[in-house]
Amino acid sequence: MTLSEPIWLHVCDVDEIPRLGTRVLPHPTGDIALFRTESDNVFALRDKCPHKGGALSQGIVHGEKVTCPLHAWNIDLNTGEACAPDVGCAQRFAVRIDAGEVYLSLDDAARAGAAEAAAAA
Repeated sequence: MTLSEPIWLHVCDVDEIPRLGTRVLPHPTGDIALFRTESDNVFALRDKCPHKGGALSQGIVHGEKVTCPLHAWNIDLNTGEACAPDVGCAQRFAVRIDAGEVYLSLDDAARAGAAEAAAAA
C-alpha cells in the first residue's frame, strides 16, 4: 500500500454521535473530534482550536460550525478554517458514512506521523 491510498478506520455507528454533539477518538498524534450536525452530516477535526488549543469537542455545534468553548472562535466543520475575522485552521480528516457506519480516513494523520518519524530520525 502506498501513502496516497486512504486508510479508512471504522469508528462507530452514526447514532453513537449525538446530534449537535461530538465523540472523541483518541489518537497518538492528538485526539480527533467527530461532529454530527442536526442534518446528520459527520465531520472530523483535530480536537484543538487553532487559537489557544481549546478542545473543540467541548464546543457548541451549530449549522456546520463549532464554537470553541474558550474564546468563542467559530470553526467551519467542512474546512477546519476559523471564520472571519479570526484566522487559523484545525486539521480536518475525511469521513464517509456507509450503511449508517462512520469511517475516518487517517491518510493525512499517517503522512504526518511518517513525516514526524523521518524528522526525528
